[in-house]
Amino acid sequence: MAATLQVIRSEWTKIRSVASTVWTLSLALVVTIGLGMLIAALSKHDYDSMSRSDKLSFDPTYISFAGMSLGQLAMIVFGVLVVSNEYSTGMIRTSLAAVPQRGSFLAGKIAVAAGLALAVGLVTSFVTFFVGQAMLGSLKASIGDPGVLRAVIGGGLYMTLIAMFSMGVASMLRSPMLSLGILMPFFFLISSILGNVSATKKIGQYLPDQAGSKIMQVVTPVDNDTPYGPWGGLFIMVLWVAAALIGGYVLLKRRDA
Repeated sequence: MAATLQVIRSEWTKIRSVASTVWTLSLALVVTIGLGMLIAALSKHDYDSMSRSDKLSFDPTYISFAGMSLGQLAMIVFGVLVVSNEYSTGMIRTSLAAVPQRGSFLAGKIAVAAGLALAVGLVTSFVTFFVGQAMLGSLKASIGDPGVLRAVIGGGLYMTLIAMFSMGVASMLRSPMLSLGILMPFFFLISSILGNVSATKKIGQYLPDQAGSKIMQVVTPVDNDTPYGPWGGLFIMVLWVAAALIGGYVLLKRRDA
C-alpha cells in the first residue's frame, strides 16, 4: 500500500510540474464552455425557422455540449503527453528503474491522470450545461428534468474516457507525434466520415467517440436507429478504453524502455 501511494504521489508531481499538461486541461475547459455558449446562442436564434422534425429532435442539454467536439482535442493531447513525455525526454528509464513493477507504474499514472481528467471534465460539463441553458433562454432544460443529470455527469465521464483511451494508445506507440498523428485523424476525420456516410454509418456508430457521446443525449432524434441507448454507448466506449490500456500494458511489459 505504501509503495502504491508513493507511485501515485510521484505521478502527481510529474503531471503538475509539466506546464503543457496543465495548459491542455485549462484549454479543454475554456474551449468546451466557449463553443457551447456560441452554439446554444445560435440554436436559440434559429429555432423558429427549424423544421417540425428538427424541433422534435431539439435537445437543449446536448446542444450545451457542442463544444465537446473541440474540448476533447485538448483531452487527447493531455492523455498523450502524460505518457509520451517520459519517452521523448528519456525519463522513462529513470521511472522504470524507480518502479520496476511496470503494472504498478502504469496503473499509478493512469489513476492520477484519470482522476485529474475526471475533476476537470465534471467541472467543465456542469459549467457548460448551466451557461448553455442560460443562452437558450425559454428553450432551456432544467438539471432536474428526466435524463439531464445523467447527461451532465456523462459529459465528464466522456472527457475522462477520451483521455484514458489516448493514454492507452500513447503507451503502445510511445511517440507523441505518432500518437497524435493517429488519434487526431481518427477522431476528427475517420470517425466523422464513417458516422455520416450511409454505407458506413453502422460501423461508425460503434467507434468510441460516437458511442460514448450518446450518454450526453436526453432527446432521441426522430430518425435515430442506433441499436443502443446512452448507457450502452458508454459501455462500448469503456470497452475501447480497456482494449487500449491492456494493449499499452502488454507492450510496456514486453519491450525495453
